[in-house]
Amino acid sequence: MKRFLFFAFSLLLVLSISFHSIAQGIRVQYPKTVKVSHTDTYFGTTIADPYRWLEKDDSPETAKWVEEQNKVTFEYLEKIPYRQKVKERLEKLFNYPKYSSPFRRGDNYIFFKNDGLQNQSVAYIQKGLEGKSEVLLDPNTFSTDGTSRLGAFSISKDGKYLAYGISQGGSDWQTYYVMEVASKKVLPDTIEWVKVSGLSWQAEGFYYSRYDAPEKGKELSSKNENHKVYYHKVGTEQSQDELIYQDKDNPQRFHFAATTEDEKFLILSISDRGKGKRGDALFFRNLSKGEKGFTPIIAEVGDDSFDLIDNVGDKFLIETNRNAPNNKVILFDPKNPDEKNWKEVLPEREQPLNSVSSAGGKLFATYLKDVTSRVSVYDLTGKLENEVELPSIGTVGGFGGDREDKFVFYTFTSFTFAPTIYRYDIATKKTTLFRAPEIDFKATDYETKQVFYPSKDGTKVPMFIIHKKGLKLDGNNPVLLYGYGGFSINLLPGFNPLLIPIFEQGGVYVVANLRGGNEYGEKWHEAGRGLNKQKVFDDFISAAEFLIKEKYTSSEKLAIQGGSNGGLLIGAVINQRPDLFKVAIPQVGVMDMLRFQKFTIGWNWIPEYGSSEQDEANFKNLYAYSPLHNLKETKYPATLVTTADHDDRVVPAHSFKYAATLQEKNQGTNPVLIRVNVKSGHGASSTSKRIEETADIYSFIFYNLGVTPNY
Repeated sequence: MKRFLFFAFSLLLVLSISFHSIAQGIRVQYPKTVKVSHTDTYFGTTIADPYRWLEKDDSPETAKWVEEQNKVTFEYLEKIPYRQKVKERLEKLFNYPKYSSPFRRGDNYIFFKNDGLQNQSVAYIQKGLEGKSEVLLDPNTFSTDGTSRLGAFSISKDGKYLAYGISQGGSDWQTYYVMEVASKKVLPDTIEWVKVSGLSWQAEGFYYSRYDAPEKGKELSSKNENHKVYYHKVGTEQSQDELIYQDKDNPQRFHFAATTEDEKFLILSISDRGKGKRGDALFFRNLSKGEKGFTPIIAEVGDDSFDLIDNVGDKFLIETNRNAPNNKVILFDPKNPDEKNWKEVLPEREQPLNSVSSAGGKLFATYLKDVTSRVSVYDLTGKLENEVELPSIGTVGGFGGDREDKFVFYTFTSFTFAPTIYRYDIATKKTTLFRAPEIDFKATDYETKQVFYPSKDGTKVPMFIIHKKGLKLDGNNPVLLYGYGGFSINLLPGFNPLLIPIFEQGGVYVVANLRGGNEYGEKWHEAGRGLNKQKVFDDFISAAEFLIKEKYTSSEKLAIQGGSNGGLLIGAVINQRPDLFKVAIPQVGVMDMLRFQKFTIGWNWIPEYGSSEQDEANFKNLYAYSPLHNLKETKYPATLVTTADHDDRVVPAHSFKYAATLQEKNQGTNPVLIRVNVKSGHGASSTSKRIEETADIYSFIFYNLGVTPNY
């Protein structure tokens, strides 16, 4: 591999200008980015990387490049005549109170509420369900611009203390603080450099995970290695925290620690995704006996996952996919640890087990049937007691609680059903409405269809199609097609008020449940993982072809969108079928598939993608679809790439290099722009930034689809 030395490019980075005009009339002038001579060699194949210098995100040269690109992008967006009207409409639609389900600590209930357009949701506390609520913690006070977000949030079992995390400007790094709940006094405790961590109380302190402090100013380029578990006692300095676990020999392992509800056991979970392992190992420590060592439940990290639900006395209820692609629940007895002695409490079913929680001495299991929720209630031995009757077809979340709880809360939603909170009484098995949203939205004006279309290899793939009633299938409707397809993540039905402007303009919103997700269990995930990744792109392309064939739309009216792994999806499919789409929105995408493992937490994705350094088969597979490496001189859709300066998960270098190359290669007149959000991360860091970004995306889509909003 040729070694690359980063020289000072300040004298070389003279940005020349290239000109493109588009049919709508806005003339685009964007910088032609300076190229350098750099190559890498993989298994005998030499590959140029002329924009390698853009990986140096903290350099003045990269900062200048971002400034110039944003200038071009926002000059373009500002010329769209209805951009401000779109933003105002989004603000109006989003401006209604939004609540979370409450949870109990002692006699108090805690919930989150956003009045409408608050940048961050506020935590409230009240005595009982009928008491007067008061502010417990307001994240809007964390920063003057509203971009500092609340991360971890955990109240001690006795309700005495609240520990919470703050992330700055969208970063994944968090700093933990401690509040005394009764007085709402923030204590001096300050815990820094927390990342990929839980927060679990035991007695007068809590367990958390952190990395060593990165070099000053190098947070975005930190390798994120040597993850350690500590115990912090309230009222002490972080330097006094007790080191609970580390593994110097395996620097890319994740280590999580959590206590059981009774605080009798400490559970340690270990994963090793940097080595391509998809599962985890599991250990326990009996805190009630003062143990210092850990006893294995699963001693070695493999490809099977194990997640503790609760302890039943000295035994453990564990959710796992060991010999069960759709997941099951087993009871583990430390006195008889051999796998042959595991008792199946909830055997694997035909429908994948999406989540399971315990409360009030019951197990609440949520299964997926054709990408919609079904909830079953069991006793702790696995005896089915009843099914929870849900309001309609959609998605459910919640059902968590403590052992002595008499009722639990859950939230139900669908594409046209705003999140609504229900109370489920455990003894009577009855559901009652607890809190309905206060929103001006007529669900009866809309319809949702679920179709199963054939992919390239004949596999039937589910897809949701949502639009206002009375839609004419004349091939002329603007359509926004969304996809993800990876990491075993499901795209379930859910309400988003920011989609309403799409429908108001006669548009259609479509969600394709591509392989790579977990909609049909681990087999569905496996079918789109690693060497099978091309099937995900085939699924998405087939979704677009289906929509055109069925006359929902045409290539000239079809926009596509995806974020993170979904940004990779968008980049890959417009390389493979640039003729099929009119507009593309790849957001915070993984675009350099040969080097993703080099940045921050990127090595964590090796089990999903493979690695270019792993073996020749994986290199060839990644190289074949990598969005950055498969751009060619052709006509591309109108493309708006989005990223953020504080994204330390998918670092912005992915989007920088991709956008520079796309601008260089595009032979058509469609605009190719990059929008770099400031003080934001892998997701929008505040409500205002979310609305601003959405307004720009919709304006770009409408303008390039030839849609003029009627407001």
